[in-house]
Amino acid sequence: MRQIKPPKPGKYIDLLVDFAFKKIFGSDPNKDLLIAFLNAIFIGRKVIVDLIYNKNEHPGESGYEGGVIFDLLCTGDNGERFLIEVQRGTQGRFKERALFYAARLISDQAPKGDRAGWAYDIDEVYLIALLEDFILEGSKADEYMHDICLCNRKTGEIFYDKLGFTYIELRNFVKIEEELESDLDKWLYVLKNMSRFEKIPVYLRKPIFEKLFNIAEYSNLTKEEKKMYDSNLKYKWDNENVRAYEKELAAKEKEIAVKEAVEQQHAKEVENMRNVARELKKEGLGAEFIAKTTKLPIEEIEKL
Repeated sequence: MRQIKPPKPGKYIDLLVDFAFKKIFGSDPNKDLLIAFLNAIFIGRKVIVDLIYNKNEHPGESGYEGGVIFDLLCTGDNGERFLIEVQRGTQGRFKERALFYAARLISDQAPKGDRAGWAYDIDEVYLIALLEDFILEGSKADEYMHDICLCNRKTGEIFYDKLGFTYIELRNFVKIEEELESDLDKWLYVLKNMSRFEKIPVYLRKPIFEKLFNIAEYSNLTKEEKKMYDSNLKYKWDNENVRAYEKELAAKEKEIAVKEAVEQQHAKEVENMRNVARELKKEGLGAEFIAKTTKLPIEEIEKL
């Protein structure tokens, strides 16, 4: 198998590495970065002014109910819950997991014990999933952002607007620098390409992106942070090697399967021609005529 060599750390860290993502978007001093990113995702439909970070580990309410660990969980200034997940590789039942996570955040809002007077006053819940090397089933190649909500299947009218799922397929986001228009375009481009930059581009010369580039500079990490980042980066590329091997193995298995199918089909066709040749011989036709008709060698026809 061809090994994918892990790159040496560049000037800027890879934002999709677990340590880097949480350092950039998951710490209180940098919450303005997450606020700007979320506002770019909602594109004016919702404007977040402030947020607080919540614990990302939610134990089950009983020994029979498993706990969950979120990548990032925060609460907006109006009580909205924002759950941000990064999915790096393909995972089965990912939609179900996202639904389970959102449902947990809704059920956790119910008061424990006496619920008199609560009246199901539920805050909004939004799950944002960044899919690095993972395409949703049924997704089209030119689609990279999926904004999902509860709606009337017949009319398309929104039935409930306090629960939303946003799936962003980064592999399908293929815009080049000249095509970047919105702030969301710029955020997604940076998320995919930060580790390739040598300096901040002119089109990103805004205070929020200048802060991002400054924090993401590898040389600005502490010694401990560099060790954590390097370890996470190695882990990412180890997984890349595993996925590359699986793809290579699947391709070889497919090639073998196709070859075997072709050989079986050819053998079937040859046997059919032999049967035709036998029938023609019974009719007393000559070997040369049968050879031209069936494309079988004369020597083989004579042995039938």
